[in-house]
Amino acid sequence: MEAKSAKDDYSRVKEDLQALREDLAQLTKAVADGQKSNISSLKDEVVRESREALDHVRMRSDEALNRARDAGSKAVHDVEHQIEERPFLSILIMFLAGILVGRLLDR
Repeated sequence: MEAKSAKDDYSRVKEDLQALREDLAQLTKAVADGQKSNISSLKDEVVRESREALDHVRMRSDEALNRARDAGSKAVHDVEHQIEERPFLSILIMFLAGILVGRLLDR
């Protein structure tokens, strides 16, 4: 009877070990699937934030370009206005600037 009891205990331990292996396999698979899901969601978040940052940079650069364009247009308009107001003075200044540049290039 004791031998049968030992065999039964051995069978139960063997069955328990097999159940433990199956449970561990299921747990490993569940953890791996969860990690894949986490990695996928992190990737999606990084892509989304990168796109948002790129859009923000584009918007800021467009604004800076528009400000620079407006400032350049205003400067050209101001120079045109000054030339129209004082044409002879403008010609004299350009003549003197030409002489100055010519002397600097002669050196």
